[in-house]
Amino acid sequence: IVARIAAGEVVERPASVVKELVENALDAGASEIAIEATGGGISLIRVADDGSGIPASEVALAFERYATSKISSDADLESISSLGFRGEALPSIAAVAQVEMVTRAADEAAGTFISLMDGAVTGRRSQARPTGTTVTVRSLFRRVPARLKFLKSAATESSHIASVVSQYALAFPGVRFSLSLEGRTTLRTPGSGQLIDVVSEVYGLEVARNMLPVGEGEGEWSGGNSQIRVTGLAGAPSLSRASRGYLSFFVNRRWINSRLLAWAVEEAYHGLLMAGKHPVAIINIVLPPGEVDVNIHPTKAEVKFQDEHRVFGAVQKAVRQALIARAPAPRIEEIATTYRPTPTRERELWTLPGESAHTQSPPMTVVQPLVSTLPVLRVLGQLANSYIIAEGPDGLYLIDQHAAHERILFDKISSQQSARQPEVQGLLEPATFEVSPPQAATWQSHLADLAMVGFNIEPFGDRTYLVRAVPAVIAGDWAGVLREMLDAPGEGSWEEGLAKSMACHGAVRAGQSLSIEEMRDLVRQMEQTATPQTCPHGRPTLIRLTAAQLRREFGRS
Repeated sequence: IVARIAAGEVVERPASVVKELVENALDAGASEIAIEATGGGISLIRVADDGSGIPASEVALAFERYATSKISSDADLESISSLGFRGEALPSIAAVAQVEMVTRAADEAAGTFISLMDGAVTGRRSQARPTGTTVTVRSLFRRVPARLKFLKSAATESSHIASVVSQYALAFPGVRFSLSLEGRTTLRTPGSGQLIDVVSEVYGLEVARNMLPVGEGEGEWSGGNSQIRVTGLAGAPSLSRASRGYLSFFVNRRWINSRLLAWAVEEAYHGLLMAGKHPVAIINIVLPPGEVDVNIHPTKAEVKFQDEHRVFGAVQKAVRQALIARAPAPRIEEIATTYRPTPTRERELWTLPGESAHTQSPPMTVVQPLVSTLPVLRVLGQLANSYIIAEGPDGLYLIDQHAAHERILFDKISSQQSARQPEVQGLLEPATFEVSPPQAATWQSHLADLAMVGFNIEPFGDRTYLVRAVPAVIAGDWAGVLREMLDAPGEGSWEEGLAKSMACHGAVRAGQSLSIEEMRDLVRQMEQTATPQTCPHGRPTLIRLTAAQLRREFGRS
């Protein structure tokens, strides 16, 4: 009974078995790992590797609970460098399945075969095998029918197995992985050591083409006597997804789930993605073992950092720098398939697989400024009184005049907020503005924020106020901004929402005719903004038709 209770924590489903066996193979120094599963992993799981193998004298001991060769003293728990260390995986698996192992250490003439049923050894003999280990698991949960009832279909369980193998392939690009499900090979990585090669195999060539390297030459941050190194790949903003399922995190090559790191990556994309969209990223974090605690749960899927703020900042900064340096202006075909507004709310509850929802704030926000990646553009004209047509050295640009002006004004307003030097325009006569009872509390709590951007407002009765001056950028529609902010949901940063609202109400509208000089001035200002590719709401400001596309469409290629 004790063995089954313990196994219930380690072996949640067939994918848990695969995870534990793959981790053992990696700890053994394997350069090639083959995984096979049938019946969703219930009927059969087999993991074979070319690692160091287990000496014959220690094969039976490997199935004893807490018998592990990866730590030898209490002090070792403070600096764990192996994926496994608790000595629970093999005995837990053997407690709920039929298990066979064939293994051979490099200095032994023959390998050793051992079989177990319900945790007890049922057979042992010598058997030929190259150096390495093969573990075969059959009839998983045969004697735990309650667990079987909670498993999903074979197809669903197989998808969980594929996910586990894919993650470790991403964590160890120098190891050749192969996965066979129901007799069909579903994944095979080259073991080239290049992460982009694994991404191509796992996610496909199109995703791989849109990944940006993270941490190349600038991925280290020192703090005290230690360093954090962040490397990996991050998708271009055009490569967004509807869920966070494409975020992969590895700490000292250990695959983990982390709301902290997910938030750090999403903060790096702040202002670059539409609401409800999430990035694709594979992030590797290397830091001294003593600064991360991996002994949190038997599954080892969660860790605790000694300095969460520093790790958060390092990840956010590394990803942001990757976007700064290499994110291109979106092309027409990217816009057509990527930027589609959804009714998803601006900020949703942060939930990762297997975790409950929560609404706590991240430990810190370090949004690094982007630099302009636009070339010098020559304005040609206006289309539909809404889009500016411009020529660049690499093709034709279509610029959404409203979105572009929004970006210009947002950056200007944000700068004025930081400097506390807003541009103010006084009204010829004070105007009255009345708020409803539900709006009154919001109004009172944000009067100081309104003053910071240039509003001069004073009470004039219970729920009526006199407005004497307004921000210069919204002199024509200041009342619309106030109404919008009072009706806005109380989520996210109110100050940032105010800046967005002011930028939107102050920007030129779609359908407004502009002179050639006005268009040139707008484009010049846009070239100087921090993030010219998107408006403050994440919508694209421009799209590009490359010279190569033009040649192809006109049959010149």
